[in-house]
Amino acid sequence: MAEDKHPSDKHPSDKQTPSYEQAREELTEVVRRLETGGLTLEQSIELWERGERLAAICEEWLQGARAKLAAAMAQRQEPQPNGSAEAPF
Repeated sequence: MAEDKHPSDKHPSDKQTPSYEQAREELTEVVRRLETGGLTLEQSIELWERGERLAAICEEWLQGARAKLAAAMAQRQEPQPNGSAEAPF
């Protein structure tokens, strides 16, 4: 069985890439803080940049999940080894 690829494998410079759920939760908080306002321009830009990074992490996780799902669906649709196309159940 192949090992699951983690987004941090693609970004070795990151100290620790968060899970999808962690990134999504933090992204939600970033958006909330930006919408609330009251930040300096510099703070807003830093938050925006962090949000962009978090959105990219979420997208990587989602792309990985889509690829796994597509592979599982393709494997399920392959003919059975005994030549029967019927499901084993």
